[in-house]
Amino acid sequence: MAKYFGTDGIRGEANSGLMTPVNLLKLAQSFGVTLKRRSNRPKVLLGKDTRVSGYLIEGIIASGLCSVGVDVLFVGPLPTPGIAYLTRGMRADAGIMISASHNPYYDNGIKLFDHNGFKLPDSDESYIEQLMDSPDLEKYLVNSEYMGRAKRIDDAIGQYAVFLKERFPKNLKLDGKKIVLDCAHGAGYKVAPKVFEELGAEVISIHNDPNGFNINLNSGALHPQILAEKVVEYKADIGFALDGDADRLIVVDEKGNILDGDHIIAMCALEMKSQNQLKNNGVCVTIMSNKGFDVAMENAGIHVVRTNVGDRNVMESMLSNDFYLGGEQSGHLIFLDSSTTGDAVIACLKVLEMMCHTKKKISELTSVMKKFPQITKNVKVNRKPPLETLHMTISLVREFENELGSSGRVLLRYSGTESLARITLEGPELSRIEVMASKIEQILLKEIG
Repeated sequence: MAKYFGTDGIRGEANSGLMTPVNLLKLAQSFGVTLKRRSNRPKVLLGKDTRVSGYLIEGIIASGLCSVGVDVLFVGPLPTPGIAYLTRGMRADAGIMISASHNPYYDNGIKLFDHNGFKLPDSDESYIEQLMDSPDLEKYLVNSEYMGRAKRIDDAIGQYAVFLKERFPKNLKLDGKKIVLDCAHGAGYKVAPKVFEELGAEVISIHNDPNGFNINLNSGALHPQILAEKVVEYKADIGFALDGDADRLIVVDEKGNILDGDHIIAMCALEMKSQNQLKNNGVCVTIMSNKGFDVAMENAGIHVVRTNVGDRNVMESMLSNDFYLGGEQSGHLIFLDSSTTGDAVIACLKVLEMMCHTKKKISELTSVMKKFPQITKNVKVNRKPPLETLHMTISLVREFENELGSSGRVLLRYSGTESLARITLEGPELSRIEVMASKIEQILLKEIG
């Protein structure tokens, strides 16, 4: 198991634990040394979301990279997928995104991309961790004449916006479409409204005034209830909720219904299949996806591959199966023909393209999938012992699995980015699985202490 890296880079409370200046400096230097195994003078793109701690961390990461002879290009606040795209487009050796995604403002994190815009392989992460713990890390510091240089790229948002608009068919316009857009006070607050407006839509932006402390606060993909109310109030055609770094999307239909990643992937899979664009007639989702998704895909004759939680795992499975479409129930949606990582704005454009092409309302398009009753409990834990050592908890899980049989399932796992255990149940009756989840929570907390 990785020592520092989780399912989506490194994450924690800013200026504490792993996210202190000392540790971040070691991380940056270790990443720089890793890059210098392949290039004598690497160039790294460095972006961030809108958290107040981004100012501190940005300078530390740049200093660490420059100290080992790596050049840095600052791009400022930009969505995570924008960093992945610009890393490829600007022929950089790597990209770094400073973000804790959907976490609250006091957390922050580091996401690392290779020169192709993909998340780093395990082998590179392992090498970085070894260097961080090495007492000889300072030997990689370079003399003054070889130090890296840092400069700011002023037109990053414009470049990324052009890329996004080119993903939308040139024969289509968004004229007449009314969109309510929840930017979560995050990294997409400039580029997302710009793209939709320039394609002709009427855009009503909410939660679009970041101040460093309000990212994800009662807004965005984790809290779409206000968006749902606004869609109905403004009689909009659709609502889009981004998360803090704009790699996650939740959709609200014109009736105010909240639609998660399963709905969006199902809708896209069927449309892509009808257009002969669903490569290898398959789609990749995680173990968290609702059983209703499997039913919808089975009815359409589409092959489903499930993987562990995390968009990185989804991407690896997509590449190994040669799929174009994959994602998570949480709203990470990957269109591999357009991007190397989850991109909320590209997902928005794909949905809008379907609406324009079919001339259907979003509620009609997403009706292809009927969700099974499902609940997820997020339980705060102060430690994460291996689940198999929690004998009473596992015994209860097995008991409930036997009771549900083929009509449901039980999933128990730790979050890879937060101090949480997640208990997910599906079954024919909501009231019964709620009772089951509460009982598992009680035993889990008793065993963990």
